[in-house]
Amino acid sequence: MWPQILSGVAIGSMYGLIALGFQITYAVSNTMNFSQGAFVMVGAVLCYSLNITWGLPALLAVPVTLVLCAALGLAVERWAVRPFAQNGSNAWLLSTIALGIIAENLAMVTFGKEVRGYPSALVDSPVNVFGFGVFPLELLIPVVGLSAAIALRILFTQTLIGKAFQAVSENAETAQIMGVPVRRLVAFSFGLSTVMAGLAGMLIAPITNVSATMGTLLGLKAFATAIIGGLGSPWGVMVAG
Repeated sequence: MWPQILSGVAIGSMYGLIALGFQITYAVSNTMNFSQGAFVMVGAVLCYSLNITWGLPALLAVPVTLVLCAALGLAVERWAVRPFAQNGSNAWLLSTIALGIIAENLAMVTFGKEVRGYPSALVDSPVNVFGFGVFPLELLIPVVGLSAAIALRILFTQTLIGKAFQAVSENAETAQIMGVPVRRLVAFSFGLSTVMAGLAGMLIAPITNVSATMGTLLGLKAFATAIIGGLGSPWGVMVAG
């Protein structure tokens, strides 16, 4: 029973980590990136390509992937969300879904449709936990997820930028009058959300393998996790996962 529980906690933490991306953008701007699942795939594909295909060391491939994911998140906010949100339209929902479809098809063309295994030392040999064998990666994923939730909690409640986030969430117009850089904060939240998705993709890739379509179901389950946990609480999201 323990192996199943630990494996379930690992996968649930993964859903929670992806769902944190939904929670971040909703908490700041009342909008979400519905291509979040596609960015899970983008993180996995980029890291695989950098590390395995082009031979970049993992210690470099991981941060480069996260930076690229953050840049893509900024682009999503600028071109797919902001033009609609600032006019009071909900069309950003469809535009972000469309971006996810485009990203998936671009991956099929450039990366290929086949499923590829991602070799990792974290899934080579199990370690003994409660007398059962568990892969180190299955222990690492919950640690990363909980650490991300704690970091976000501290960011939103204990820092100046967190107070600015709360001000934007409560009343963006008033916050802007008071000198808060609303657009930059909203863009930052989207960059952070795609970093969460990319990180989740890299962590889960050695377990589920890498493919152009791997993010679709993960994104749907993560959205359900975010709804169940409550879009206003990073802790609730992780517990729901």
